[in-house]
Amino acid sequence: MEKRPVVLVVMDGIGINEDDYGNAVKAANTPTLDMLMSNYPNIAIKAHGTAVGLPSDDDMGNSEVGHNALGCGQIYSQGAKLVNESIANGKLYSSDTWHKLTGNCVEHGSTLHFIGLLSDGNVHSHIEHLKSMITRAKEDHVKQVRVHVLLDGRDVLATSALEYVDDLEKLLRTLSDEAFDGRIASGGGRMKVTMDRYEANWDMVRLGWETHVLGKGRQFDNASDAISVYRDELPGVIDQDLPAFVIAENGNPVGTINDNDSVVLFNFRGDRAIELSMAFDYDHFDKFDRGPRPNVVYCGMLQYDGDLNLPKNYLVTPPDIQNTLSELLVKNNIRQYAVSETQKYGHVTYFWNGNKSEKFDEALESFEEIPSDRVSFDERPWMKAAEVTDKLIAALESGNYDFLRANYPNGDMVGHTGSFNATRIAVEAVDLCLTRVLRAVDGTNAILLITADHGNADEMFEKSKGGVAKAKTSHTLNPVPFIIYDKKQAHVIKTGSYGLANVAATVTSLLGIDKPDAWEESMV
Repeated sequence: MEKRPVVLVVMDGIGINEDDYGNAVKAANTPTLDMLMSNYPNIAIKAHGTAVGLPSDDDMGNSEVGHNALGCGQIYSQGAKLVNESIANGKLYSSDTWHKLTGNCVEHGSTLHFIGLLSDGNVHSHIEHLKSMITRAKEDHVKQVRVHVLLDGRDVLATSALEYVDDLEKLLRTLSDEAFDGRIASGGGRMKVTMDRYEANWDMVRLGWETHVLGKGRQFDNASDAISVYRDELPGVIDQDLPAFVIAENGNPVGTINDNDSVVLFNFRGDRAIELSMAFDYDHFDKFDRGPRPNVVYCGMLQYDGDLNLPKNYLVTPPDIQNTLSELLVKNNIRQYAVSETQKYGHVTYFWNGNKSEKFDEALESFEEIPSDRVSFDERPWMKAAEVTDKLIAALESGNYDFLRANYPNGDMVGHTGSFNATRIAVEAVDLCLTRVLRAVDGTNAILLITADHGNADEMFEKSKGGVAKAKTSHTLNPVPFIIYDKKQAHVIKTGSYGLANVAATVTSLLGIDKPDAWEESMV
């Protein structure tokens, strides 16, 4: 078999939806994508639910589990499913870490703090996990709990925060008595406070530290008042963009984090949990001035980075992903190249390689990151697509690589802003770049595969009461395209039902390499 390069392009957040309503993908002018779907082998594949290791097909996919599946060719229990299993079988509460957390509070009469995304979006967290842990903490004789809530509006309806706050407050009122005091202590929108990723904006984490740990910030009597006041003051603002707030009594914060307290970051997804974990765990830390770091027992829901051992304490063991595509390619002396901008760079590297920060082989793997703009993505919906394309084409034309992969974040990151018009432009920017990639593929005798990791831009509106359209900022349950572009050889996609985990075997088939038995089957 002639050795030909294989290129994989991930159009992040661009799914397939036959409905025109709120569909920025259909509304966009995409002549290249339309041509590919009309003239070259393609199929719709699953990118959510059980196809990517989530509990059910009601669960939206996300970029992390999507790139895990793409990069390992297998389906592992992921995120929410892992936590669900650990709570159901009792392993979470019998773990050494749980005993360390609660025992510390009982011994010192101190507070157990929970920090995390308050919703049932099931992408970063789930409110039921939090409620279960608070209830068990009381059973284990913890006397005081404080919750620092990050408001969603991204993986759930854009202005649904009060529903989750009310649900949590109801539980805390039910549990509180002479022996137990549970309250919300602070919070803010997830895109304003705490939940940065890939070290793109440390000021978000600094603000989170000041809000949750130090209790600095605008004070309110309760979280519901904070949300209502901010909505009145900032018309049109959605939950993810609400400013930080601190709950206080008589001018004093009700839930600062102090020496001898215990702290749980209850998000199970790693990308937006790593930086806060660094701030709590690292002795030597120079990203912002923490002030006197409180001496606490800190843990994550999972270990967010195994190579960095971060955090040191965690409640649920993450999947041990073995036999990844990168490992197989390294064993076969296949040279690899990966590129994206900051917002998805970790997805084509860390998540792709089975949640491992390090390369399997420095000589055979090359990673390139394009720094993302630090503005709201609806203001520059083209993002860094042109620069990613420049680098991908240069790498392909160099002849130095046999397998190349790139992620265009536009459909997802701009889709999350809720701006339909900006998202349409984002999709068009990706299509323009595909035109250039096709020319480079033709000129280098390569094979091009195009897919997505989940949907988002394909469903931007949600009908509320009265049939009024509301912005939908979350991922979708729609399938994603898988396209094979090869002018030199005709390919036939086998009849069947496929998901993201089938892509790896398809890549190895095109490279002339046998797949491991544990992998899902090739589509060709």
